[in-house]
Amino acid sequence: MRQRDSPTRRDSHISYLRQQGRGGVLPAMVTMPPTACCCFVFLLPLLLVLVLGATTSCWSVAEARRNVITHIKGFDGRLPFHLETGLAAWFVGCTDVFRYVQVDQEHGVRLFYYFIESERKPAEDPLILWITGGPGCSALSGLLFEIGPLRLDVAGYTEGFPQLFYFEDAWTKVSNVIFLDAPVGTGFSYARDEAGYNVTLTGLGRRIHTFLHKWLAEHQEFVSNPLYIGGDSYSGYTIPVTALDIAASNGGGDHVSRINLKGYLVGNPGTDDRYEKGGKVPFMHGMGLISEEMYEAVQQGCGEDFYDMSGRSNPLCASALEAIDMATSDVNPVHILEPFCGKALRERVPGVSIFQARSMLVRDKVEHPEFFTRKNLGLPVECRDNGYRLSYIWADDPEVRESLGIHNGSIGSWSRCNNLTRFTTDLDSVIPHHVILTKAGYRALVYRTSLILLRGSGDHDLDMTFVGTQAWIRSLKYPIVNDWRPWHSNGQVAGFTRTYAYNLTYATVKGAGHTAPEYKPKECLDMLERWMSPAGQL
Repeated sequence: MRQRDSPTRRDSHISYLRQQGRGGVLPAMVTMPPTACCCFVFLLPLLLVLVLGATTSCWSVAEARRNVITHIKGFDGRLPFHLETGLAAWFVGCTDVFRYVQVDQEHGVRLFYYFIESERKPAEDPLILWITGGPGCSALSGLLFEIGPLRLDVAGYTEGFPQLFYFEDAWTKVSNVIFLDAPVGTGFSYARDEAGYNVTLTGLGRRIHTFLHKWLAEHQEFVSNPLYIGGDSYSGYTIPVTALDIAASNGGGDHVSRINLKGYLVGNPGTDDRYEKGGKVPFMHGMGLISEEMYEAVQQGCGEDFYDMSGRSNPLCASALEAIDMATSDVNPVHILEPFCGKALRERVPGVSIFQARSMLVRDKVEHPEFFTRKNLGLPVECRDNGYRLSYIWADDPEVRESLGIHNGSIGSWSRCNNLTRFTTDLDSVIPHHVILTKAGYRALVYRTSLILLRGSGDHDLDMTFVGTQAWIRSLKYPIVNDWRPWHSNGQVAGFTRTYAYNLTYATVKGAGHTAPEYKPKECLDMLERWMSPAGQL
């Protein structure tokens, strides 16, 4: 039986409904003779309905509930886990209006989320806030392709509406997970006016902090759960910025507003351009993607510092780098051992260069709707992009959107990864954030894969390799507590790890691509569970 809200909580809901133009305002009470009081008492409910019905198309019973989804289009039967996508203001005579979490009242910035309770012990298990990279890649991408308990049936798809199936090796097996569409403009999050989309990296950290405060206020049962913030790729910037904003607030002495943050985890993270880009050529050389002569040409033309390669102002450097680009242009940038589907796409779209094809696949451009299904996409079956395209069909379906509680007219076509033209990066490096957080006692897990080679396709794309990550970690000069060693999953070596002072753990995931849980889900689940355990060792 659902408990009714307290008067204070109900008043807040009524206030919210009035702000949304949904709640009517009662006129002032008039004085009546005593003989009319008795009749008025019995007629009051009817009068309320008539008055409210005259001022608005529906009226609130001042009760809020969570939008718990038990059935969703594409999944056969009842979902075997608890899925929530917001709070619902319940109306009589009208449909539900579901609340996103508003993080900027002036511009009406509303962030959408999916919340899945732990399938083990939700009252005790950690709470993870997951932020997909990009910036601008949706939370649904993290849910369907990385760490969530749902997957699209790509192998069985021929045409029509895609089907979903339950996925065993999800992080929700051992943790409660909030999948957040952030920054605004990502996934289903939106703002009331254009100014709301203007946000810096620092401002994004504050908005996510605000989101957590408001979300926990509505989910008091999770306030005491240990909180971790996780994500991959560009979120390597977002997460330390957000964590430091929370840590600074926690240190302010206001125990009421404290968030039980314990640490954070970042996969293949963007951290510092100098280290990330500087590791690209040594990585290609070490993986045998370029010849010894190519490597020496870059060394001679560009110098030992490979960071400032994008400018190509030096003719010798530019020539050496162009030769490398041409030699590796058909290599899959997110997993060098898997097929690169950009070549097939380039053959299907006249006039598209290899770099434009890569951008279309990585950033999921939507200018070519004919490629939304595998039947028309024409890509090899093994291309992961087939699944990405099916997510468009699923997320744009009206019935799915109604179940999720998406605000009508808030966004047009959903995109797995948006180009956020109004998002700006105001920080070149978050290494100082890592130092402050780890030395303050917050735990950190940095995990990488050795088979990725990302090239920049936009202002916010990074060239990320394990070479660059190891370099910036070494720059911290933290003492090594437990040196380089293998860690295992399913009785096999799943990667290698090293533990540093100040609760910093570095790990590799053998054989995975850029989004490690997408490629090695069981291994990453084992990694997470062990790292979050009391022992904290892989």
